[in-house]
Amino acid sequence: LGQHGDGSLPESASGYQADFNDVARGPDDLAAILYTSGTTGRSKGAMLSHENLASNAHVLVEYWRFTSDDVLIHALPIFHTHGLFVATNVILMAGASMLFEAKFDPARIIALLPRATALMGVPTFYVRLLQQEGLDAQAAKNIRLFISGSAPLLAETHAAWRERTGHAILERYGMTETNMNTSNPYDGERRAGTVGFPLPGVSLRIADPDGSGSLAQGKVGIIEVKGPNVFAGYWRMPEKTTAEFRPDGFFITGDLGLIDRDGYVHIVGRGKDLIISGGYNIYPKEIEGEIDALAGVSESAVIGVAHPDFGEGVTAVVVRKPGSAIGAADVLDAIAGRLARYKHPKQVIFVDELPRNTMGKVQKNVLRETYKDLYAAVRAG
Repeated sequence: LGQHGDGSLPESASGYQADFNDVARGPDDLAAILYTSGTTGRSKGAMLSHENLASNAHVLVEYWRFTSDDVLIHALPIFHTHGLFVATNVILMAGASMLFEAKFDPARIIALLPRATALMGVPTFYVRLLQQEGLDAQAAKNIRLFISGSAPLLAETHAAWRERTGHAILERYGMTETNMNTSNPYDGERRAGTVGFPLPGVSLRIADPDGSGSLAQGKVGIIEVKGPNVFAGYWRMPEKTTAEFRPDGFFITGDLGLIDRDGYVHIVGRGKDLIISGGYNIYPKEIEGEIDALAGVSESAVIGVAHPDFGEGVTAVVVRKPGSAIGAADVLDAIAGRLARYKHPKQVIFVDELPRNTMGKVQKNVLRETYKDLYAAVRAG
């Protein structure tokens, strides 16, 4: 399909009649095959039913208080569930309207704010909007809800947004296979660094990765979910489908998380991003949180790289803020009293930017491949 309406698709369609008979569809019939982002491996086709999509949209309309009076700024790509289904289906279900943008242009978004009541974005949207002149409480006074998802929102961004606009961003958690699972509350504390509570109708538990059962409050484990939003399985991959579901029907998300004493869900990272160094399990997000809080640091990604002595060496890849001269020693000195010794990075590497996919997720698999021989000299020695 060409950008001007040309291409093989419209050419083939031109030979068909314009009228047709509707085909009856039921709630369990396949509505879409949507491919996963592939941040940790090969993309898989998630089979989503009409009920998967409809049930999630109905819940979100109520939970996020959408009505026919709402106007959403939609600048998300529509090859991903966030823009294709979450944003679009919520608007359709609410009978609301949208300002449908061809791309994300921060200056254009700020100009549209007075005409809208809501914005759904990825963290990169909010970071770039904060860099624009004209973003203040006056510009955002007509907006009732700013929503962020698809990648973790830094607490720093959350705080800066509140200070500039007077609004607390609502962060939520979803997947290609499930649409939305959790959300911070519409009313009540939208807690930075968390993704809120399980949505109505969604069951969520933190399980031991070995499948031995649920873990206690505050313990880190694999997030598992069950509900009408959960997909039917992977297209033409029956073995993979079976492997990703527990016998009681819970879907194994592959995300590491915990539930705090107030019931908020925290995402710690992907299961495949877990670092095992010297026999210790190390969760990258804890280290990233300490590094990101340092003056002079824009963001960081912590990965495990093959190490001859420790199995995996904790490695920090850091992006400096413009004009910052922070060095590796500064980073290590700053976290020395805040993290156990075994969690300290063996090396700190500075880069201009972190590799990301189209939805803004950091591609740690790319970083691991890039630095796979980082400790080769140690191995040789």
